[in-house]
Amino acid sequence: MWKEQWKWLAGLAGVFALCYWMPVGTARFDHAVLEALELTKWYAREHVLLCLIPALFIAGAIGVFVSQGAVMRYLGPKAKKVTAYAAASVSGSILAVCSCTILPLFAGIYKRGAGLGPAAAFLYSGPAINIMAIVLTARILGLELGIARAAGAIAMSIAIGVCMHWLFRKEELAKAAAADEPESDDGRPLWQNVLYFGSMAAILVFANWGKPEGSDSVWAAIWNIKWYLTSASALLLGVMLVRYFGMPLWQVVITAIPVAFLALLLPAYPLPAFIAGFLGIGFFTSTSKKPELRNWFETSWDFTKKILPLLLFGVLIAGLLLGRVGQEGLIPSEYVEWAVGGNSLAANFFASFAGAFMYFATLTEVPILEGLIGAGMGKGPALALLLAGPALSLPSMLVINQVIGFRKTAAFVGLVVVFSTVAGYLYGSF
Repeated sequence: MWKEQWKWLAGLAGVFALCYWMPVGTARFDHAVLEALELTKWYAREHVLLCLIPALFIAGAIGVFVSQGAVMRYLGPKAKKVTAYAAASVSGSILAVCSCTILPLFAGIYKRGAGLGPAAAFLYSGPAINIMAIVLTARILGLELGIARAAGAIAMSIAIGVCMHWLFRKEELAKAAAADEPESDDGRPLWQNVLYFGSMAAILVFANWGKPEGSDSVWAAIWNIKWYLTSASALLLGVMLVRYFGMPLWQVVITAIPVAFLALLLPAYPLPAFIAGFLGIGFFTSTSKKPELRNWFETSWDFTKKILPLLLFGVLIAGLLLGRVGQEGLIPSEYVEWAVGGNSLAANFFASFAGAFMYFATLTEVPILEGLIGAGMGKGPALALLLAGPALSLPSMLVINQVIGFRKTAAFVGLVVVFSTVAGYLYGSF
């Protein structure tokens, strides 16, 4: 009892000391606070609505529509290792999302029974093995660095998963021993589930398709029609919900009417139409008489309550410490530039460690690296940051801790930092 009271006393004393000596009024602190608020505002506008909300709906769908038997068969502790790690790395890389957007999907498959190793491989591969980002890296930072990033990320996703399984093998063996035989599927054909999840994944990918620099590439062609592709994916989702999941047609029509109206009224501002679609789906699934559809909303909402507050808090702290692109937080940028020069082991470690705590939106790591390389950053630390930065961030660490606990989170972060450091050092040496 007294031990618990001493913890409270120490915590209160720490908070009081922080408030008492808070450097309010100094230029750097005041600017860092402004940057924290600006970054949080940007994240709320650019990532919560377009990235996180679709990902939360997909995570809820995994928890309801994907049978536990299917997860256990392909990703569970008793699954064949080659199949499990191949499926985890490939499925994660197809999504091409940031370190925060992958979290609801990771939580969904882990809670459905996926083994720790395959789940960790999926968690790393989603943000790290991003085809668009790798192509952009090769075009702007050089083909050599682009190839090194692709090869390093693929190898690391599998290596991290295998190491996580080995580090916690006793728990995984106990989990495998306690696991029941995979339950039979719900009778819905596999192709229906593939179309259903494929349509939602397409909405997530196309709605967040970034504008490339050039105008004569395939990426630019897709960007020009991204909202048409998003609309086609949403239409396919509506058809699937009516035909195979029992949603009344009139509910889909009522959802589609304001979406179409807003899209025609505000063609240059697609976000209101996008929001209207998810509000309609959310309302009708939350009040549905179909247990599956209602459970879909409830599971998605449960993920939202657990994940969103931690992400916003983590983004706020990351902005306070490191600022935004081109702006400084409490940590001066010249410290970072000085620490990542050359190709020493210390420089690679610092690049990996700093990158793990920074928040990188999808594709923003490339212009950041371009500036750092121009300021003297070595080739090895550049690769180290590319391997660690997109896959992790302070906000994502807070959520991962809630899903798998502190020990496993510390191990995952440590593995990402160590492997990124080694890869960067070897690349810089050769």
